[in-house]
Amino acid sequence: MSRRRYVARGVPGGYRIWDNRGRRWWGDLYELCPDDLLTELNGAADQTRVTALLKRYRALKR
Repeated sequence: MSRRRYVARGVPGGYRIWDNRGRRWWGDLYELCPDDLLTELNGAADQTRVTALLKRYRALKR
């Protein structure tokens, strides 16, 4: 059984992304988990696509 590398997990105040391979939080805290990011994490979880989505949402927070 293989485990997914990235998983969106609920934490106090919103959601964070957990890296199973690195065993640490990856990215920022989100009050709401964007649908396309959640879909990518639950699907193929392509690291370049996840990184691009994180950069996009990080820029929108500013």
